[in-house]
Amino acid sequence: MGKTDSSGNLGHRRVLKIAIPVVVANATAPILGAVDTGVVGQIGLAAPIGAVGIGAIILGALYWMFGFQRMGTTGLTSQAQGAGDTPEVVAMLTRALIIGALAGGAILALQGPLFWAAFKLSPASPEVEGMARDYMQIRVFSAPAAIGLYAVTGWLIALERTRAVLVLQLWMNGLNITLDLWFVLGLDWGVSGVAFATFLAEWSGLALGLWMCRAAFKGPAWRDWARIFQRARLIEIMAVNRDIMLRSLLLQAMFVSFLFLGADFGDATLAANQVLIQFLHIVAYASDGFAISAETLIGQALGARNRRLLRQSAILTSFWGVVSVSVLSLVFALFGRDIIDLMATAPEVRTEAYSYLKYMIFAPLVGIASWMLDGIFIGATRSRDMRNMMAISFVVYVVCVVLLVPGLGNHGLWISLLISYVVRAVTLGMRYPALEAAANPKGS
Repeated sequence: MGKTDSSGNLGHRRVLKIAIPVVVANATAPILGAVDTGVVGQIGLAAPIGAVGIGAIILGALYWMFGFQRMGTTGLTSQAQGAGDTPEVVAMLTRALIIGALAGGAILALQGPLFWAAFKLSPASPEVEGMARDYMQIRVFSAPAAIGLYAVTGWLIALERTRAVLVLQLWMNGLNITLDLWFVLGLDWGVSGVAFATFLAEWSGLALGLWMCRAAFKGPAWRDWARIFQRARLIEIMAVNRDIMLRSLLLQAMFVSFLFLGADFGDATLAANQVLIQFLHIVAYASDGFAISAETLIGQALGARNRRLLRQSAILTSFWGVVSVSVLSLVFALFGRDIIDLMATAPEVRTEAYSYLKYMIFAPLVGIASWMLDGIFIGATRSRDMRNMMAISFVVYVVCVVLLVPGLGNHGLWISLLISYVVRAVTLGMRYPALEAAANPKGS
């Protein structure tokens, strides 16, 4: 499985070795969505595009509910790795895969009522809904693979094997795109072709991911059922996963409400907000690699009970996180209008987006502390703190919206969002000393 060094040999090269493959892997994600849309767009009808879009959003939201698998697995596995507890490292993979199988099976069993509820919340025309159901009823059978991949990815990240994660992402996206072209343009399978392409890509991705983890299956630890189902371990995992899920739901509620509230200011403002949100996605892709570096290195340092290494990990990963977002802020300041012009052609949308571009220049600098602290707390599996501080941030966001939006309109909405980042950073920062105190001063 490879050995990591928890003795204190941490430098910039090690941080970048973990982060850069994640940044590259993230950058490939939007390409697949664009190809899916472009391929069905060749059919020449609007309904297939809408069907694939709605179907992908619904299934993505269902799978996203289990995104805690990736984060929780990384934090707990990296701590076991730092402690030198190889049997527990292996057992964590089996536990996470079992959770993925159960979660995927639950989605399969409940797909009828889940899809019904989704279309009640987001109704579409009968033609689009019919095609979307066809798409979802094929792709849903890869739910165990999609959720299992969260476990595999989190486990590989914990062992600093982010190059393997990059290869896995490239393989899945490359196969998906190739099959898209063959099934839709070559075999004329339409929307069903896109679904079959994703179904096969996700199952093949899980197979490749398990092959990458093959060293874990060479010994008996992966089937040490007494350890795997140890009551204390299961309670810990359930608590961590529950808290991360609740925290993520609050974060998602904030962004959904942001977009819904923006709709009250007219179509041009809504479109401008959608364009500018893509700026935040770009920032997230760039900074995520360094937050994930923090997850891995903090977890290992905590597992090794090495306070000096924990602090060094927090400082070095945060340094590179600040560097990455500072570059993006500069890019947005210099070329923000050009980027907006590439993303929107309507003059009224461009003009509206220009008015709020300043928030995109400051957002990376304001948000980086909260994003890096998220990574630090995930690595330490201080999920209760993450949940509680996210709840405080959400309440402050709501209060700011109530106070600022009536007088400042969409400007008040953006200010409220940025304030929530600051509150999350400050509240998590106040909990950081307790996190560091959990590590004995070994090596300091």
